[in-house]
Amino acid sequence: MAEKKKWIADAVKKPGALRKELGVKKGEKIPEKKLDAAAKKGGKEGERARLAKTLKKIGGK
Repeated sequence: MAEKKKWIADAVKKPGALRKELGVKKGEKIPEKKLDAAAKKGGKEGERARLAKTLKKIGGK
């Protein structure tokens, strides 16, 4: 099966959208509790939060 090389770049359509939805100022980290709460929600906010958690695991931070 052919693997897409730049899936992360394609996954992030609107950089900063999750931060804006959660009310976190630019330049600050999103608190883990807010990220966990948002990940449980449905819709785009939940999708973005779950992706952020996944990318955080990949990045090792």
